Amino acid sequence: MRSGSEKVTFPGAAGDELAARLDMPAGAPRGYALFAHCFTCSKDIFAASRIAGALAGHGIAVLRFDFTGLGASEGEFANTNFSSNVGDLIAAAGWLRGNREAPKLLIGHSLGGAAVLAAASEIPEAVAVATIGAPFDPGHVAGHFADDVARIRAEGEAEVTLGGRSFRVRRQFLDDIAGRALGPKIGNLHKALMIFHAPRDEIVGIDNAADIFQAAKHPKSFVSLDDADHLLTRKADAAYVADVLAAWAGRWLGAAPASEATAGEEGAVVVAENGNGRFGQDITVGAHLLHADEPASYGGRDSGPNPYALLSAALGACTTMTMRMYAERKEWPLDKATVTVRHDKIHAEDCADCETREGKVDRFTREIVLDGALDEAQREKLLEIAEKCPVHRTLHSEVQVLTTLAGTPRDG
Repeated sequence: MRSGSEKVTFPGAAGDELAARLDMPAGAPRGYALFAHCFTCSKDIFAASRIAGALAGHGIAVLRFDFTGLGASEGEFANTNFSSNVGDLIAAAGWLRGNREAPKLLIGHSLGGAAVLAAASEIPEAVAVATIGAPFDPGHVAGHFADDVARIRAEGEAEVTLGGRSFRVRRQFLDDIAGRALGPKIGNLHKALMIFHAPRDEIVGIDNAADIFQAAKHPKSFVSLDDADHLLTRKADAAYVADVLAAWAGRWLGAAPASEATAGEEGAVVVAENGNGRFGQDITVGAHLLHADEPASYGGRDSGPNPYALLSAALGACTTMTMRMYAERKEWPLDKATVTVRHDKIHAEDCADCETREGKVDRFTREIVLDGALDEAQREKLLEIAEKCPVHRTLHSEVQVLTTLAGTPRDG
């Protein structure tokens, strides 16, 4: 199965064709998740794409889609309401059930969070639900166009401006959200619940998270997003949600299956593109999953360290481990070793100790901090031992890299 982001379509609750993306992990998925975006947003909003990509990196496949009348989906937004959003969610779960596997995890952002809470009982395979900045009462969304509510009720419909875009909202939308109390639904969820919310959320106040938590039965959890904004526009906030969500969901989805390329092959490292931008990579090392990318300045999304940073990390980790083993063998009081590694390229002519005399050479510099009641002789010896770490020796040794083309190209 190939990793990446695949475009799919399926009919929504009203029969309109809905546009979606299925973000797949590098290997067999631990399970499938269904993501519902925020009010008048789309599947491609930063928080949705970032969280979906990161979850795929953790081995969880994610289907994110545009509700009817939004993004690339067909239909008229004016004909939709909260109930139709719930219907679209159930339709999306049905598509997954029929074409891949029913979702075990439901994720909703803002009003999408309220929608997954309302739809959860109609998706029996789901074992866990997560909300991000969700309102306890769907009627809360009317606050986005409070100045137009009276006109909508009087005239039956009106153009309102939301996020700089114009939408036509009808009276039936107001009537629908006014009649959707979520308290009983949350109380009878019978699924694990994770609530993410920022205390300073100016769009959906933190009291909504408290009401959802109070209405829910265990198992339930709450994670504060500190100073994050409602839309999680900072990549660090979206990445944090994804990492915590993946760790939490692991309790309910089970362990990640072994990569088919590494099954039974100790020491193999598999690196595969994950579809998160041009350079996003999933790195599978046995049961461990890492990520690599390039910074935005090089055309990447900065979803992980770049290859040289990973190489620097290998040198740093090897250095501290080697010093640790030596200190323990000598029973020296080394409390903690910290190594800062920096990589750059310098002109060969500026390197007095280099054999290469032309072009540029790679230079790694290590700054070592040793905490503990060590005397000066012990510190000097540990510094000497650092020079003998295996990765250090590899970088100074003659190295062979053998490359072969394995198997045949995989479709789909």
